[in-house]
Amino acid sequence: MPLKLKTPLILVNFKTYLEATGRRAVELAKKAEKVSSETGVQIGVAPQFTDIAAVTEATEIPVFAQHIDSIEPGNYTGHVSAEAVKEAGAVGTILNHSERQLRLFEIDAAIKIARNTGLVSVVCANNQSISAAVAALNPDVVAVEPPELIGTGIPVSKAKPEIVKATVELVRRVNLKVVILCGAGISRGEDVEAALRLGTQGVLVASAVVKAKDQYRVLREFAEKARF
Repeated sequence: MPLKLKTPLILVNFKTYLEATGRRAVELAKKAEKVSSETGVQIGVAPQFTDIAAVTEATEIPVFAQHIDSIEPGNYTGHVSAEAVKEAGAVGTILNHSERQLRLFEIDAAIKIARNTGLVSVVCANNQSISAAVAALNPDVVAVEPPELIGTGIPVSKAKPEIVKATVELVRRVNLKVVILCGAGISRGEDVEAALRLGTQGVLVASAVVKAKDQYRVLREFAEKARF
């Protein structure tokens, strides 16, 4: 059975940033663990595949893979299996990130494989119709990434509320149980609070934390605002 996540949840995607590679991935994960312990807010991290084992050995916070392929173990050179990331210590995986998009049938297959392997599935969706379609596949988490907020520099706290709220409402019509994260437009603590007030149950963040001069301070600010 996949891990039952606590909410609000802050999930930090390390991507392939040098600031979160190797030993620095472990250092950042330890900062996230410290903030989680101090505030009581659940913080998870998604390091690169090569850092999953080191991060899970050094911390006790939830660790996610950044992707899995919808394959069974076997002749798939260069692919990443659910079993491999689970064995490395991951409790879940991100799927269909805007930088690693999948077709709907691949998302469906990957969700099923993740569930059968005991991994939490966090599926990203970049518009309302995809969000609803993904929610119908019964993942554990949907990270809504409204295109109005992706890469625009527009924070969710300053955007029109209906951008996020309408997506949340549509997802809820399809799936009442799925955890909903805001996966775009988060750069400050007030964005975290705004996302939660609009009906999400946490945030998926990356550079706002990873590339911050003071990663601990930003994580602490996000966690404090998540407790509004």
